[in-house]
Amino acid sequence: MRKNISSGSPLESPIGFSRACRIGNHIAVAGTAPIKDGATAFKGDLYRQTRYCLELSIDAIEKIGGSKQDVIRTRVMLKDISRWEEAAKAHGEFFSDIRPACTFVEVKGFIDPEWLVETEVDAVSDA
Repeated sequence: MRKNISSGSPLESPIGFSRACRIGNHIAVAGTAPIKDGATAFKGDLYRQTRYCLELSIDAIEKIGGSKQDVIRTRVMLKDISRWEEAAKAHGEFFSDIRPACTFVEVKGFIDPEWLVETEVDAVSDA
């Protein structure tokens, strides 16, 4: 059975995506940008943007019936890979005890040039 969770983003319908999707015990959280109240959150602050993206992802996982402990993979996409340690600090605060598989990559850019990071999170939950 498929279950989708919406973030309420106006981009979901025209792009055709959900914040998170669950089929069976697999949960996938879409690319999550640092958007708060329709605007970029924490402009210029990579650490806080990364924390916020991960908070949004964990919230989606919990709404769809999983937990942070169910996370098995994360992807952190950065505009400037030389700043990876700022994002890694935020990631470690969430996952140092869980230690999911993790990938950091540099990308050319995002939909909004003020975004410094986007994250993706995958989880497996028997709940």
